[in-house]
Amino acid sequence: MKRPVTTLFWFTCDQRLHDNEALLAAAHGSDSLICVYVHEPWVNGHGLWGYIGAANQRVEFLGQSLTALAESLTEVGQELLELEGHPESTLGTIIEKFSVAKVVRSVQPGSYEQQAWAKLQSQHPNVVFVEHHTRSLFTTDQLPFAIADLPPTFTKFRKQVGKLDTILPIAAPTKLPPPPSALIELSKNMATAKASSSGALPVLGGESNALTRVASYFSSDLPHSYKQVRNSLDGFDNSTKFSFWLANGNLSPRLIINALNRFEQSQGANESSYWIYFELLWREFFHWHALQHGSRLFSFSGVQQRRPLGSYYPERFRKWAAGNTPYPLVNAIMKELLATGYISNRARQISASCLVNELAIDWRYGARWFEQHLIDYDVASNWGNWQYLAGVGADVQAKRHFNLQKQQAQFDPNGRYIKHWCGDHTPLPLDSVDAADWPI
Repeated sequence: MKRPVTTLFWFTCDQRLHDNEALLAAAHGSDSLICVYVHEPWVNGHGLWGYIGAANQRVEFLGQSLTALAESLTEVGQELLELEGHPESTLGTIIEKFSVAKVVRSVQPGSYEQQAWAKLQSQHPNVVFVEHHTRSLFTTDQLPFAIADLPPTFTKFRKQVGKLDTILPIAAPTKLPPPPSALIELSKNMATAKASSSGALPVLGGESNALTRVASYFSSDLPHSYKQVRNSLDGFDNSTKFSFWLANGNLSPRLIINALNRFEQSQGANESSYWIYFELLWREFFHWHALQHGSRLFSFSGVQQRRPLGSYYPERFRKWAAGNTPYPLVNAIMKELLATGYISNRARQISASCLVNELAIDWRYGARWFEQHLIDYDVASNWGNWQYLAGVGADVQAKRHFNLQKQQAQFDPNGRYIKHWCGDHTPLPLDSVDAADWPI
C-alpha cells in the first residue's frame, strides 16, 4: 500500500495564490499539504545593530497580507499555520511531527534566507527540498548566462534580457490538498496575534488589493505619463505603487508585465509605458545580483570590494533618521518615512546621498534604517540600491552625489513638500561636539 505523501509549503515573500508555481508544485502529488509562514524573531523583536526589528507600518502591512492569504487558502480547502521562531527549528519540528516528505518554497535572494534553507536541508537529509522562481520575471533556464556570470552593471544586463519573453502568469488553484487532520488543533494552539489596522497606511496589504490596484492602474491613462511624473516626491498616482505588494509577494511581477502588454496592445505603447517595464528590469537585476553575491550585499566595501570613506557618527545618524538635519528637504523625506512607511524613489536617492556624502556615515546604517521602516522593503533592491549609491555596488561610478539645493529647486520649488512634513524645523546644529569630543 502506498504511503500517504505530506508536503510542507513554506510561504515567504510569495503571499498569494495567483502565479505561484511553487505552491502548485507543492500540491502536485501530495495527499496532504501543510502551508506555513514563519515570523522570525528580528521582525517583532530586537534586530541587527541594536535596532528594533520592523516598524509598525511594515508589521501591520504584513499582518494584513497574511490575513488575506489565510482567507484565500480557506476558500481552496487549506489553512495557514503561522509560527514564531527561527525557520530551522520551527519548520524542523513540523517536518518531524508530520513525517513530511517534501518541502517547497520560492527562491529567496537574501543570503540569510539561503543559509536557513541550506541548514534545514542538512538537518533533514531524507526530505526532498524544492525551490521555484516566483518572485522574478525570468527563471534561470531563460537567462542567457549563468548566475555566476551575471553582467556587472544594469545596462549590460538589460541589453541581454530586455527582449526575452516573460512567462505568462499561472491561474490561482481552485482546490488544494487538505492539511493533516492533526494540524487543525496545532494551528489553534500556535496562532499568532494579528496586527490591528491603524488606518495610517497608504495602502492595504493582501492579494485582492494588489490585483485591484493593477486593474485600476492599467484601466486608466496613467501608464502613458508614468515617466514624466515618476520622480515626483509625492502624489499617489505619480508612481504605480506596485512595490507595496511586490515586497510581500501579494503580486506577481509577471502578472504586471502581462497587464502592461495588454494595455499597450489596446491603448498603444510609448516611452512612459515602456519605462514601467524598464524599472521592473531594475528590480529583476538586483534579484539576480543578490543571488550572485550573497553576503557581500551587506559588506561595507560591497561587491566592488572598494572601501568608502563613511564611518558611524551616532548623533548625525539619529538626526538624519529623525529628520533634524540642516537640510530641509531631507528632513521632510525622513519624517514622511517615519509617518507613513513609504517615500518615493527620488526621495530615497536624495536622503541616501545626504547620509553618505554630506554626513559621511557608513551606508549600511541607512540601508538598515530603510529595511526597518519601508513597507515595500525588498532585500535585493534595498541593499543593491544603497551599494549603488555609495559607490561600492553595481555601478561604474565611484559615488552618486546629489546636489541637495538643486534637488530641492527641481522637485519642491515652492517648498510645499517641505512645509507639509515640517522639514524646515531644525533648531539644533548637526554636531554638538567637535572631533575632540568637546561641546560646540
